[in-house]
Amino acid sequence: MIRWECDYAEGCHPALLDALTRTNMEQTPGYGVDAHCDRARGLIRDLCQAPEATVEFLVGGTQTNTTVIAAALRPHQGVLCAHTGHINCHETGAIESTGHKVLPLPSEDGKITAQQVRAAVEAHWQDATHEHVVQPGMVYLSHPTEQGTVYTAQELTAISQVCREFGLPLFVDGARLAYGLAAEKSVTLPLLYELCDVFYLGGTKVGALFGEAVVISNPALARDFRYLIKQRGGMLAKGRLLGVQFETLLEDGLYFRLGENGVEQARKLSQAFQAKGYPMRYDSPTNQLFPVLPDAHLAKLADRHVWSFWEKVDADHTAVRFCTSWCTTPEQAEQLAADLKGLSQHP
Repeated sequence: MIRWECDYAEGCHPALLDALTRTNMEQTPGYGVDAHCDRARGLIRDLCQAPEATVEFLVGGTQTNTTVIAAALRPHQGVLCAHTGHINCHETGAIESTGHKVLPLPSEDGKITAQQVRAAVEAHWQDATHEHVVQPGMVYLSHPTEQGTVYTAQELTAISQVCREFGLPLFVDGARLAYGLAAEKSVTLPLLYELCDVFYLGGTKVGALFGEAVVISNPALARDFRYLIKQRGGMLAKGRLLGVQFETLLEDGLYFRLGENGVEQARKLSQAFQAKGYPMRYDSPTNQLFPVLPDAHLAKLADRHVWSFWEKVDADHTAVRFCTSWCTTPEQAEQLAADLKGLSQHP
């Protein structure tokens, strides 16, 4: 059985496990102030070409999102995002539980535009009783999005310009950032640092056991940020476990190679789906694919493969999600391609 339903079905890359084992008996300070975390911070600053960057490590994506948003918003403010955004759909109301409202914008492909952000902010201030309504206080993007799509440098620049015009912090959720960087070469870490107030490099979905690395360019957000990490449950007592992992991922480009692998194997799957004539629900260049298959074909594939349900398209067809990952092998991709090829054309 090959599992395609997510990109975190395995543990971690063997190099990280080796590093954790090698350093296991070291005695270090806790809470992310050890030498491994410091070295990982330095590597991230170098990659971002930003020696002044604030870099902190958190245990997971939801903790990261709630902590960053808490740092950016005042009590009467909310966060603009695509209606498909992770904070709106898949975090069990984590943002709302902290007293902040998610302000969703409609999206066909998981992305929002600079024009949508401008329209939402202007509509708020044009309301004669705007103080009765939650104020847009920041913008949240995912790169890649939950639909596997990516922003171009031009799109990010336009959104950043609108955010700065209205004084809104821009936050990019990078849970799958390595796959986005592999698919859209115009977007780089230095560019993200320049355009965003805060973003993060996801580890959990890119070869780490757990952990995300937050990069803050806006000093106002960096103030007291470690207090918020602790308060929101994102601080690990044995923080060096995060430092060792990111140190290993970043010291020789492993992080980026793992992202490239996920995208490369996804391209093979995409070609196999298209050769079979299956349409794609979204035009994703990253490691998440959303083919629409006849239900009868899905039933036959289920003997060897696991995917995640996305949505029913009609009575006989379903859009599903296949995720490749940092450790998907060519052999696994070839097996799925062969199994697709073996399906009869007419279910």
